[in-house]
Amino acid sequence: MMAQAAPTAAPDTTKTDDSAIAARQRWMAVLARTDRKTLETEWSDKYGATTWSHLREPQVGMVMVRGRAGGGGQRFNLGEMTVTRCAVTLSDGTVGHSYVKGRDRVQAQYAALFDAVMLRDQTASAFIDILAEQQAAAKRDHAHKVAATKVDFFTLVRGEDE
Repeated sequence: MMAQAAPTAAPDTTKTDDSAIAARQRWMAVLARTDRKTLETEWSDKYGATTWSHLREPQVGMVMVRGRAGGGGQRFNLGEMTVTRCAVTLSDGTVGHSYVKGRDRVQAQYAALFDAVMLRDQTASAFIDILAEQQAAAKRDHAHKVAATKVDFFTLVRGEDE
């Protein structure tokens, strides 16, 4: 009789997969909200010599935007929004994708290029962290301005209707 090795459990990669997905979602969200000029300037300064090609040329299309009643209720179709998507391949074969709101094909292209760089070696992570901080600061500033104009409405009961 021959002894068999006990079956080993496959390594649990769900946590690493989930964290990798969350990290990519974060940098893609930051890139999608960054204006074209900023992306273009950073690319030409740091990665201008990088060779790449389009896997999918930038394409403009529409997506249905959905909302929830009260933020958590039933879903409803809010309306359509224009988006631009793009896919690029770096010379080493790394593929980057992007979806950005609006019709700016160049912004979608640069967002896809930075996605590919992040997937390859994450050398753009400091740039993306700076952009994320700037976007968070702008969001906080806007929230403070909105809060300063908040009006609380209330009704006084006068007692004349009794």
